[in-house]
Amino acid sequence: MDKIRPWLFIGKYSDTLDKGHLDQNSIRAMLQLAELVEQPGIESLYLQVEDMENIPFGRIEEGVRFIRRQAGQGRTLLIACGAGINRSTAFCLIALREIEGLGLFDAFQDVLKRHPDSLPNLRIWESLCDYYNDPTPYLDVMRLAANSIRR
Repeated sequence: MDKIRPWLFIGKYSDTLDKGHLDQNSIRAMLQLAELVEQPGIESLYLQVEDMENIPFGRIEEGVRFIRRQAGQGRTLLIACGAGINRSTAFCLIALREIEGLGLFDAFQDVLKRHPDSLPNLRIWESLCDYYNDPTPYLDVMRLAANSIRR
């Protein structure tokens, strides 16, 4: 689990299982993209988002509502998928876009600095670009990720 902002963490499925670690990081909400794990005192939303497929707009909208509600209530949010690479990255980008107004590419740069495993796949990236009407080519994402690996 990595801290993207004081209010936003990114992680993988196993992070949702560790109540002690969640409490240590003051996690009070989880957006889960692999499987529903309920923890006492933590509000959870599970969204079925397939790893290598486009994200339907309705699922993005559900995620946006949950993210906005948690931010509005001052809750620290963990976004987690199976491995913490693709789907969780996508919804962290959505969170930064919705809460801080960052563009998708700028949000990706921020997330990648703090969570080097981040890499949305082509179909997920295209879903975000379509939803936000953002023209950033996937090649730019791949170049940034490749450059961060070399460092």
